[in-house]
Amino acid sequence: MVGNKRFKTILLYTLAFIVLIIMVFPYLYMILSSLAPWEQVDRKIIPTKLTLRSYEWLLTGGENVIPRPWLRAFFNSLLVTMSSTLLMLTTAILVGYSLAKLKFKGNRLINNMILFQMFYPAIILLIPLFLIIRYFGLYDTYWAMILPKAVNLWAIFMYTNFFRGIPDELIEAAKMDGAGQLKIITRIILPMSKSITTIIFLFLFMERWVELLWDMLVVNSEKMLTLNVLLAQMFGPYGGYPGPMYAASVLLTLPILILFIIFSKNFKEGMQFVLK
Repeated sequence: MVGNKRFKTILLYTLAFIVLIIMVFPYLYMILSSLAPWEQVDRKIIPTKLTLRSYEWLLTGGENVIPRPWLRAFFNSLLVTMSSTLLMLTTAILVGYSLAKLKFKGNRLINNMILFQMFYPAIILLIPLFLIIRYFGLYDTYWAMILPKAVNLWAIFMYTNFFRGIPDELIEAAKMDGAGQLKIITRIILPMSKSITTIIFLFLFMERWVELLWDMLVVNSEKMLTLNVLLAQMFGPYGGYPGPMYAASVLLTLPILILFIIFSKNFKEGMQFVLK
């Protein structure tokens, strides 16, 4: 009996390790390829030596290659992603709190409209949003990439459901102490929402960070390109430089990896609510 239990445990750990290797291997391969000598890229799984030549190429340009603004593109991605994510969080918190805790006419209708809108693919609104951006003269600006991403219905839905679970007695007690709605949100609601906020922040950041189609539509000048767009443009004419392409891909995934490591504890706690 003990032997069977031990065998099952070893089998489960072995299977888990195999699955982990399968999931992690593409990322490890990408990192190793970005550090490999160019003549060994995609020819050897584990390079015989490591070099930073691919990263130097990205930062300074290379032989017979027009330098590209990789650092500027990385900065653009950070600026646009952080701004959009913070705006989405702010609007989601305010709207979610209003729908969950404030009683007003049309509350249920707005909730139903949000749910209804979530079933529509975002690409349906692509052309109308683009025409609006052109009409207001925001084409090829940071605002063109930030403002249309300022509201996220999924984030509003998540916050609304979470805030409904917060006891109304806490809010009523704060009101009796003279606290306004904004103070209630900042002093009571947000401190109680750290875990779910971490989940929503990470997913919103990741979704905006990997955005490609919209950024390609609304920016044209080289100085405004995000890293995703620049990387997509490079695959064609610079297909003969796979090492730098792997290096750019590593840089593209690095912020997301760092954020998940930093917020791993809150992420685990927040997932418990999401999976309920």
